[in-house]
Amino acid sequence: MPGRLEGKVAVITGGASGIGRETARRFAEEDASVCIADLADEPGNEVARELGGLYVHADVTEEGDVQRMYSETAERFGGIDVLFNNAGISPPDDDSILETGLEAWQRVQDVNLKSVFLCCKYGIPHLLERGGGSIINTASFVAVMGAATSQISYTASKGGVLALSRELGVEFARRGIRVNALCPGPVNTPLLQELFSKDPEKAQRRLVHLPMGRFAEATEIANAVLFLASDDASYVSASTFMVDGGLSGAYVTPE
Repeated sequence: MPGRLEGKVAVITGGASGIGRETARRFAEEDASVCIADLADEPGNEVARELGGLYVHADVTEEGDVQRMYSETAERFGGIDVLFNNAGISPPDDDSILETGLEAWQRVQDVNLKSVFLCCKYGIPHLLERGGGSIINTASFVAVMGAATSQISYTASKGGVLALSRELGVEFARRGIRVNALCPGPVNTPLLQELFSKDPEKAQRRLVHLPMGRFAEATEIANAVLFLASDDASYVSASTFMVDGGLSGAYVTPE
C-alpha cells in the first residue's frame, strides 16, 4: 500500500532534533522525500543519511539561506510539496517583560517569526509550481493562552505565527495551498528537558495544568504534522490546530 505522502517532497526546518526529526522520520515512513534544514550539521546529516534524504545547512533567519535551501531541494527532488516551518528557540534570557532585554527579544522574534515569514515567502512559489501543497507552521499553545511564567518574546512570536498562518491560509486557499498553525502543548524534547532541569519548580507549575498529567512525546506531534501534510486534511486550512493534551480547554485538572 502506498504511503500517505508518496511522491511528495517536504522541507523541514529544525529537522535535526526533537519534533522536526521525528516528523522527518514519519514523512519518510509515508514515502515522502525529505530535506532536513538545520544549523546542527552532525545530527542533521545523520538523519538525512538514515532516511535517504537531503541535509542543508541553513540559517532560516537569512534570506539567502532560505532561498538556497529550497533551490537545493527542488534540484535534488524535482519540486516541493510540503513545508514544515518548525525551527524555533526559547532561550533563558527571554523572561518577564521586566527582565527581557531588546537583544533577547529580537533574537527570538527573528528565529521564531521572521524565519516563518521567509520560509513561506520563498517556499510558496515552489508549491504553486506543483499546483498546490501544504504548509505547517509551528506556533504553540501559548499563542492562545497566557502564562505567569512568562517567556514574553516567545509568546509574542508564536502569536505572530498563528496570525500569519491564518492569513496565508485564506489568501492561498483557492490556489491549492493549505496553511495551518500547529499549536503543540509542552513536548518532551531536549529543549524542554534543559529548560525544566534548571528549574524543577517551574516544570511542576506547568505540569499540574495538563489534564493528561504528562508532556507530549515528539512522535505524537509528528503524527499531527503528518495529518496536516497529507490529503487526509484536504479540507483543513487557516486552522489553529491544537495538539496540547487538553491543556487549552482545562480549568481544573483531575487529581
